[in-house]
Amino acid sequence: MKNSLTFTPLFLAITATIVPLAHAADAPPADGFVEGAHLNINTRNYYMNRDRRDLHTDDSKEWGQGFLGTFESGYTQGTVGFGLDAHAMLGLKLDGGGGTDGSSILPYGSGNGKAPGSFSTAGGTLKIRAFDTEVKAGDLFLNNPVIAGGMTRMLPQTFRGVSLVNHSFDGWMLEGGRASFTKLYNQSGHQRIGTSYGALPDHADSQHLDWAGVSFSAIPGLTSNLYASELKDVWHQYYYDLDYTYALNDLISLNPGLHYYHTQDTGQSLLGAIDNNTYSLHFTVGVGNHSVTAAYQRVNGNTPFDYITQGDSVYLDNSQQYSDFNGPNERSWKLKYAYDFVGLGMPGLTSAVSYISGKTDLTKVDPQSRGYSAWYSADGKDARHWERDVDLKYVVQGGKAKDLAVRLQWATNRGGRGYSAVDRDVDEYRVIVDYPINVF
Repeated sequence: MKNSLTFTPLFLAITATIVPLAHAADAPPADGFVEGAHLNINTRNYYMNRDRRDLHTDDSKEWGQGFLGTFESGYTQGTVGFGLDAHAMLGLKLDGGGGTDGSSILPYGSGNGKAPGSFSTAGGTLKIRAFDTEVKAGDLFLNNPVIAGGMTRMLPQTFRGVSLVNHSFDGWMLEGGRASFTKLYNQSGHQRIGTSYGALPDHADSQHLDWAGVSFSAIPGLTSNLYASELKDVWHQYYYDLDYTYALNDLISLNPGLHYYHTQDTGQSLLGAIDNNTYSLHFTVGVGNHSVTAAYQRVNGNTPFDYITQGDSVYLDNSQQYSDFNGPNERSWKLKYAYDFVGLGMPGLTSAVSYISGKTDLTKVDPQSRGYSAWYSADGKDARHWERDVDLKYVVQGGKAKDLAVRLQWATNRGGRGYSAVDRDVDEYRVIVDYPINVF
């Protein structure tokens, strides 16, 4: 039997709350349409190599240069202010093709197996501000637990729709909206919003994604979020988190936290039956410039924990560089060590090393599932995999190259006992160089 929870009442309740809240404070002073304007350009050089260890095929190796220019106007004077945002993106292929494409930073290769030499897109957003409420319509950069644009490749993912954000009370933020299309991070055009792990039927699309949420940060060290979303005819998804950082003294801090998702099919159930509860728990101990994190994650359900295509809306502790450790009925644990080299007189240099191990039962997956049958494996009752990650980043602290960032990432993922039915043994390397330019 389907869960009786529905998205619509929560969405209407939050939306109805936002309207009176908008009158709770006087309108903030506007900087002016021109006076408050900003133009920034970010250049990102990206190399990615996926070495598929157990397949006799070419590795996926791609190298590209991305440019993202974003213009944000201020607001016109008055109780109701109007503004305009615009952005343009350009991606250039520096290397990749002839069978070595497909790493995901460049568009998918055409019939000749080569990614195009360049791809680009542009968009604009009309925005309106009244009191402490801001409404945007157009091309959106979104970042919340149920709809977050992917930012981990050469260019970012965007969405086309409407959003509303309210900040009437200190420490509280309410938001909601609808997105009907997405521009993927390695594509030029827009398409309907799909899912990362499910296979929608041919010629079937979800028409839009609605979301509403509230964030709380009024207590020092404590944050909490509650969100609900509906991917039309696919799922209702609900999210809650709680995170607290407590400083024992000037040297030692403790940070426990929880993330929880519930996903339930709805409408035409284009991906079939879904009844999935997924959560993760973490505990971090910080001592000076060192920190150690232990995390446990569990998927309760015979489908994987799923989220939108290419999105970063997977706020789980064991979502790593390569794997999300989100298989059906999967249990995983992680141990992570991080160090900030400011303690050795090298400010801007940070590092992290992680090890994650997961076990899943793929025999419980419905082999006739409309969207997730590919996860079924008769040999996967005790399917296992592990991942080892190393992350090293340096940000220039001053001078003409201030804020130039160089990031090196390595990931190794290995599986066994039937795990190859859903994934392969992979070594992955990334080199990312970001240089932000503040034009005005």
